Amino acid sequence: MPEDVYGQALLDYHNGTFEPPLLIHNNYGEPEEMPVEVFFREPDDLSDMENYAIELCDGVVLDVGAGAGVHTLMLQDKLHTVALDSSKKACKVMSQRGVRNIVHSDLLKYRPDRKYDTILMLMNGTGILGTLRAFKNFLTFARTLLTENGRIIIDSSDIEYLYEEGEYPDYYYGQVEYQFEYKQEQGELFKWLYIDQDTLQRVAAEVGWATYVVFEGEEDEYLAVLQPFS
Repeated sequence: MPEDVYGQALLDYHNGTFEPPLLIHNNYGEPEEMPVEVFFREPDDLSDMENYAIELCDGVVLDVGAGAGVHTLMLQDKLHTVALDSSKKACKVMSQRGVRNIVHSDLLKYRPDRKYDTILMLMNGTGILGTLRAFKNFLTFARTLLTENGRIIIDSSDIEYLYEEGEYPDYYYGQVEYQFEYKQEQGELFKWLYIDQDTLQRVAAEVGWATYVVFEGEEDEYLAVLQPFS
């Protein structure tokens, strides 16, 4: 199996042994360097959109794709919060940083023994679903995770600017592929999903969810609240 290079980079950074760079290869351009410190930000370093998302959380919270726990650490002292991540090494970092409730699992394989009032998915939360079809399937699955009045708080962005010359792929342009590289080790190729607002609203409505865009940034990023139609 490919090495969890993302998780290893987080673990090394936390332990003070990080050897830059952490590269991320993509299917649309040149590799880019991933700033690992973004996963270890303090509350004062969060964006206005992230702070607003955290303010919207209530009840029992599931922080999906929690990484190094930056959002869970802000939430867990005021709300019961569970951090979920598919990287075992990221979960180890969270434990060492003081995150109290951690689940190591792929999102769609998670079978909790309780329901959540809020599912929080930040830092392009739509990304981990990979494709529009998987996102739609997730919304159906999410009903099993949420309480009757539960909701999803999620962010994404429109990356149509990558195709300004009009050379669109023959699939939805927000579906991309990434691969991490760290210490000359390459991780598994994975799909990542960016969704523009109109597509998010359309796909969500197809499976019975209402979408409320509650924050818009200056670089085509936005925050949305999703709730099932009553």
